[in-house]
Amino acid sequence: MRARLGRALHAAFEASLLAKGLLAAAETLSGLVLLLLHQGTLVTLAQRLTAHELSEDPGDFLANALLHAAQRFSVEAQSFYALYFLSHGGLKLIVVVLLARGVLWAYPGAIALLSAFILYQLHLWSLDHSATLLALTGLDLVVIALTWEEWRRRRGVSFPPPRS
Repeated sequence: MRARLGRALHAAFEASLLAKGLLAAAETLSGLVLLLLHQGTLVTLAQRLTAHELSEDPGDFLANALLHAAQRFSVEAQSFYALYFLSHGGLKLIVVVLLARGVLWAYPGAIALLSAFILYQLHLWSLDHSATLLALTGLDLVVIALTWEEWRRRRGVSFPPPRS
């Protein structure tokens, strides 16, 4: 029973690494795109993406929201998000690679880093109550729990300890 639970937790840990790795890669790529993209290009891209929908329904909420957001997206905001996504995604990507390779010191490092990200995400959530931030925070909490268990397993520490 204990062995089956251990295998299931290890499989869940590996799946969480894959999910975090994909999200981190997408964040890092988004940061690079924002860093390299001219601000006017964002507006042009939004116009191209929404033109067909707005020609059929000029009141389309989603298309109008996307176009309006692109038009209001300042150069300063673009720079902030570029650096934020690059650092946030890049750090997570490095941690995922280290964990996937089984580097023992990376386990407590990952827990500390994800805990710091959770605190920041909760701060952001307190400002805008985004369901997406809560979902990402929940995923980070699951990854922390799985990372903790995987770290204990790799160090040979079992929980609860076997009875004598």
